Amino acid sequence: MAYFEATGWQAYYDRRWGRLLRLIIGLCQEQFRIPCPRSWQAAYYVTRASLAWVPLDHDARRVQAYYEKFYRLAGRYSHLRFDPAQVAALELRYNDDHRRLSGQSDKSAFLATMVELHSAVFNISPAQAHESAELRVQANTTVDRITSGASTDVAGDWRRIRRDLRACYRSIARATEENRAASG
Repeated sequence: MAYFEATGWQAYYDRRWGRLLRLIIGLCQEQFRIPCPRSWQAAYYVTRASLAWVPLDHDARRVQAYYEKFYRLAGRYSHLRFDPAQVAALELRYNDDHRRLSGQSDKSAFLATMVELHSAVFNISPAQAHESAELRVQANTTVDRITSGASTDVAGDWRRIRRDLRACYRSIARATEENRAASG
């Protein structure tokens, strides 16, 4: 999943929308078990949300509507139980926090959003979501270093992003497994 996501981020920043769509198809199948051709539809919604969000004066309701359509499909096929409207709003807030706090040292609002998003999507407690949220914010901060031109090792930074996202997903997997074991 980390590969699909990190490479998807590269495609997004390179404005390679067809590649982004293909990567999200893989992510939908891997993470949410969305079968083909529904995974194409789900990936289309995420790609459309991404395209709609690019302009600084984007239509937030339109972006959120695409995310909500995506999360309705993800909820239908995955074992996860979440409110698609709530999670779509958090996904939009994630985008906004990332853009707004890019280059800032205080990422506490961004971290809080990520804790809430991971908790809501994966049905884990905020305490359980904290590590994965920190890792995702760290990965986003590295993306910012690349996209701002401040990176002195772009290839190495993309490797760091993949490493952080792998650790993020492992943290989520541990938390969900803990919950599964506790419930019996």
